[in-house]
Amino acid sequence: MPDTTPPKKNTVVLATRNKGKIAELEALLAGYGLHVLGLGAFPDLGEIEETGTTFAENARLKARTVAQATGLVALADDSGLAVDALSGAPGVYSARYSGENATDATNNTKLLDALKDVPEPQRGCRFVSVVAAIAPNGAEIMAEGRWEGRVLTSPRGQGGFGYDPLFLDPELGRAAAELTPAEKNARSHRGQALRALLQDWPAFWARANA
Repeated sequence: MPDTTPPKKNTVVLATRNKGKIAELEALLAGYGLHVLGLGAFPDLGEIEETGTTFAENARLKARTVAQATGLVALADDSGLAVDALSGAPGVYSARYSGENATDATNNTKLLDALKDVPEPQRGCRFVSVVAAIAPNGAEIMAEGRWEGRVLTSPRGQGGFGYDPLFLDPELGRAAAELTPAEKNARSHRGQALRALLQDWPAFWARANA
């Protein structure tokens, strides 16, 4: 049975230990008067196995698990890179693309190798993010964001995380890893999804406290 205790006022748990994601989400939530906690605040909560086959399924799974475990509203993002020439891969497997012990570096190396014979016009891709917010009483909202781009032939930039060094924003002519945090949040898939979700936040919060 879900915990039906009303959420503590304006406290949200981000269902991630990824420091890059936490920093981005905290910055995006800064203007909404929300007190933000990461999973580091709940050391007894184990790893959440992402068994979904879509970004939406994984986001909902993570948010629901954390909301029930903590008794707080949980916000979860599931995101990844979908590459046209790879039929949408790595997709939901983006974080573990190169295997069980994958790192950003090994994932990027595998992606470059997979695309080594693919010409620039066929290197289209997009970052996709689905953000879900779920309350202990079962109230929920979801939103999706997409950031269209191209896969570079070599890494560029020192910022960001994940596939950011290989993701070219064609409009800016820069890699995601070359953008400032503010520039990235203004354009990114995660920023788009979270801004769409927050448009419905007041109604969701009322349901969460019902």
